[in-house]
Amino acid sequence: MTRGRLDSVVATTRGDDGTTGLLYGGERISKDDARAEAYGTIDEAVAALGVARAQLGLNSRLGTLAPTFGDLDAVVLRLQRELFVAAAELATNPAAWDRLEDGRTRVSAAMVAELERMLLEAEHRITMPREFIVPGETPTSAALEVARTVLRRAERRAVGLQRDGLVPGSHVLPYLNRLADLLWVLARAAEAAEARQAVPARTAARP
Repeated sequence: MTRGRLDSVVATTRGDDGTTGLLYGGERISKDDARAEAYGTIDEAVAALGVARAQLGLNSRLGTLAPTFGDLDAVVLRLQRELFVAAAELATNPAAWDRLEDGRTRVSAAMVAELERMLLEAEHRITMPREFIVPGETPTSAALEVARTVLRRAERRAVGLQRDGLVPGSHVLPYLNRLADLLWVLARAAEAAEARQAVPARTAARP
């Protein structure tokens, strides 16, 4: 049976054989290649952050966020955009690594430093829990926690790539690690923005 021509902008059919392309061309790789797994997992984290941002937008329209936390949706959007940079770095054909640009297609030291600044600022806006917590106190914080755990998986995949010499730059791993930390704090900030507090993992917190 001959397949008909597919006039779709999105579905190119080139991946029907189970392969996908890297940035700047080169040999196609299998869709279950470790690189595709790593940048695909980052894509999952971006989507999870989208759920959080959508919920923040709803809360903002309803007026249920404390004014001091009104910039959370802008912060999440910024992080989503930056994750495209990390994904691009991991998705680049090794023969084209010299074409990567800091802040556009390769994670830079400045991006890591800015995450650290944001992390410290966010920590000062909340009361840090003294116990492990159970996610799910608010829809926004739950979505941020999902994004955090997905990002930790992306980090684990990137560690494997680095071990195999498939990570172009030296900052993507610290970036993913620091961002996962930041998302945990932002989840607590999202709870505080709605005057909620995370549930401790123990049934009775330590005195």
